[in-house]
Amino acid sequence: MKLTKAQYDEIAQFLGHVQPTRQSLRKLKEKFPSQSQSTLLSIFSQEYQKQIKRTHAKHHTAEAIETYYQRYLNGVMKNAAAPVLLELANEVDFAPSLMARIVLERFLQEKEQAIPSKTLINSMLRDPSQIPDGVLANQVYQCTVNDCCYGPLVDCIKHAIGHEHEVLLREMLLEKNLSFIAEDQLRAKGYDKTPDFILEVPVAVEGHIIHWIESKASFGDESSHQAYLQDQFWSYWNRFGPGLVIYWYGFIEELDCHRERGILLKDCFPTDIVTLRHSMAQH
Repeated sequence: MKLTKAQYDEIAQFLGHVQPTRQSLRKLKEKFPSQSQSTLLSIFSQEYQKQIKRTHAKHHTAEAIETYYQRYLNGVMKNAAAPVLLELANEVDFAPSLMARIVLERFLQEKEQAIPSKTLINSMLRDPSQIPDGVLANQVYQCTVNDCCYGPLVDCIKHAIGHEHEVLLREMLLEKNLSFIAEDQLRAKGYDKTPDFILEVPVAVEGHIIHWIESKASFGDESSHQAYLQDQFWSYWNRFGPGLVIYWYGFIEELDCHRERGILLKDCFPTDIVTLRHSMAQH
């Protein structure tokens, strides 16, 4: 679903005034009923992540960490069954799973008298039963399952959705009898930055030649698109020529401004693909 910059700004502005909860997501759907739910969910997630990045540093000062840890200890001392960490995260406007990480790291530091490794912390966040304290394990679990934008659960879901759309794109290419080389085959050949699919025979889409297709199971907003252009799309363009990016959950219309230079944006698989065979048959 394509949105104008003005439509997107209206949604982003609305999200700036609400808490990042499932209730807010329901309000968002009610406020913008004509937009697709998956587009709204993707924007909701991206806007929240921007907000967290902006405030990330203030939650990681030594003073903040100590305050959160003491508040956690006092809270569970009063009532170990209460969702102390989750309520603390909501109160200070921070992602529950990131709050869980801060407190878990501080707990392990005190227990082991050393800074715990990232690998250990990630492993415990994925499987809280590894945490050597039952109360904290339960608190961390509550944070993970109630966080709709961060944490191991969300990472798994995002990875699965991304993979699902790549599979969908692969099926569509096969259906159109377009021969391609997939990303895993290219990696095996030693390429580092590669699009999801390179077409062995280029095609034309809306009058533009396409050599590769990249699948993005997200909404293309200004900041994510600029980052992708810099980190991925222009590298693909340099190496493989012009290509197509599919933002399955839509994008801001005004961002589709590099067509003449060789990067097309679409929000679905193109229906008007012209192959070399096609054009030869017509002549």
